[in-house]
Amino acid sequence: MCGRYSLFAPPEVVERRFDAIFREEFQPRYNAAPRQSLPVIGDDRDGEVRTMEWGLVPSWADSRDDGGFINARAETVADKPSFRDAFRREEGGRCLVLADGFYEWVEEEGGKQPYRVTLADERPFAMAGLWTPFEPATEQTGLADFGADAGGDGPGDPGGPDPVETFTIVTTEPNATVAELHHRMAVVLPEGREREWLRAPAGEAADLLEPYDGEMRAYPVSEAVNDPSNDTPAVTEPLSE
Repeated sequence: MCGRYSLFAPPEVVERRFDAIFREEFQPRYNAAPRQSLPVIGDDRDGEVRTMEWGLVPSWADSRDDGGFINARAETVADKPSFRDAFRREEGGRCLVLADGFYEWVEEEGGKQPYRVTLADERPFAMAGLWTPFEPATEQTGLADFGADAGGDGPGDPGGPDPVETFTIVTTEPNATVAELHHRMAVVLPEGREREWLRAPAGEAADLLEPYDGEMRAYPVSEAVNDPSNDTPAVTEPLSE
């Protein structure tokens, strides 16, 4: 699975790498966690980087408690109701989840040891993602029957909750580096083929959901990364011998 990752490369490096402009002010993340708003590139506007909330909530869910999927298995995204509409680009769509590393935990003597995984050259990369808009349900009152003048809070009313764009990260079988840490890994898309994931027909897009075949490195980091509030450069540094 992928339950924590980082993106702290300078914004100009990220923009150049993905040929997209940040729509919002960039906030470095050393310990990105579920339910946070994080940088992605959506298939609807692939020239800009915007934030979405990590934890996909299907549009048909009654509340966020009915979803919040942080990962989606590559083997089932085309068929599972929670993901298939986004995968087929029928509601929501596909996205690039931008990162420069992710974390995995290994059971060792004395407890679980966190490891950080990066590309060998530590360049930013894109993980395959799916996104969907979710409009929180509004609390119904009898006054709603009398229209806006009665204080209704319907989806189109100024007082209603704003729609939320949510995303999930697609996972697949691990490559040789990650296999030593975990039985699943995020789909890291090959450089130069990211737009194929965004634009290709479903059948062709599925062919990209393979273990990353480039060179990667993994190294142990401090257990401070276990706490999402520890969002500092220290959690990305290798443990000293």
